[in-house]
Amino acid sequence: QTTILLGSNIRLNRVVLIDITADTTATTMGEDKKKRESTSSQTAVDAKTYEERCEAINVIAQPLANKKSTKKAHKLVKKAASAKHIRRGVKEVVKGLRKGETGLAILAGDIYPLDVISHLPVLLEEKDIPYIFVPSKQDLGAAASTKRPTSVVLIKKPKKDFEGQDLYDALMEEAKEYDPVAISVKR
Repeated sequence: QTTILLGSNIRLNRVVLIDITADTTATTMGEDKKKRESTSSQTAVDAKTYEERCEAINVIAQPLANKKSTKKAHKLVKKAASAKHIRRGVKEVVKGLRKGETGLAILAGDIYPLDVISHLPVLLEEKDIPYIFVPSKQDLGAAASTKRPTSVVLIKKPKKDFEGQDLYDALMEEAKEYDPVAISVKR
């Protein structure tokens, strides 16, 4: 067992120590491959399915994208992020809306507390910007090329040379079909 001194803070009189234990057991190539396969299968088990993610959505997550549309939305967000046609997060999206930007808003459905995004659907409807919910903030953040979960993404109206134009048009049509007045309250 080896102890390494990483650093000390003289003012607080604290010393940070990390213990590193070296595993010196010899493994053959087959055993190493089996370890890697079992690790990759564990990560596949840890990944939630679309249905499991839908169990965690909040009350206002309407219209919720179906499984196919969710994949399209994530692909569109990834392409828009690489082309810099995107606004990430509540603060940035609200700022973009005040400046008059238009496009398609994609919101995460598993945001708690609800107060964080509860004003966004109303604001988007006032500005005539279509929006759609996806089940997971982690997946939305990963698609937006950030390490942090993202609650909302505004994809700005793309220019003519945008490679995800077909995805943008398909999701825009799906989001425009939603009529918030037609939803009846369940009691």
